[in-house]
Amino acid sequence: MNTAPQIRVMLVDDHPVVRAGYQRFLEQAGDMRVVAQAGNVDEAVGAFADCRPDVTVADLSMPGAGGLELIRRLLERSAQTRILVFTMHDNTMLVRRAFEVGACGFLSKSGAPEELLDAVRTVHAGQRYLGAGLTDPLGPAPGAPSPLDALTPREFEVFRLLARGASIAECARSLNLSAKTISNHQTFIKEKLGVATPAALVHLAIRHGVIAGDGG
Repeated sequence: MNTAPQIRVMLVDDHPVVRAGYQRFLEQAGDMRVVAQAGNVDEAVGAFADCRPDVTVADLSMPGAGGLELIRRLLERSAQTRILVFTMHDNTMLVRRAFEVGACGFLSKSGAPEELLDAVRTVHAGQRYLGAGLTDPLGPAPGAPSPLDALTPREFEVFRLLARGASIAECARSLNLSAKTISNHQTFIKEKLGVATPAALVHLAIRHGVIAGDGG
């Protein structure tokens, strides 16, 4: 009989049915227990404070602030937080940005189910995890550098929200910042990226795989 402590997991995804499926799958492994679930960043931060999970498994795309902002907020509460990004958005830019803000692992939802178990165990053990088929963001960058490399982590998250159609006020609420701060970020973002209109900003985000063609 296995008497080792179970890995306490929090699931963050805006689809309840998806979370329920992940919970069943993880708990069938025997060494994991889902202690909390959340559908957005604010819910996740509250649940984290209540249960202090060993590993947080989080999607990047959620209503309002996304997974990158969640990583930042959880790390503010505990520098030892271990966060595994589990998402359909798996281009190299997003992988790099996730690790930059403090993720311990990155896994694509298109991978084999068993990968999720391996990833949770690896991250729980304090090791970095990169899903099969993903380009290592810490390795040499292929081809020409992206203009998005010029953005700071905060600017990148504002950029993602604006590209998804969020207003200045919505960005401010999602990121707990003032509208003036968001407006200043928007100005710097446009200058750094050489774009003048919201449409041009959206096209740039789609071209670099930061958002899907439907704005997701």
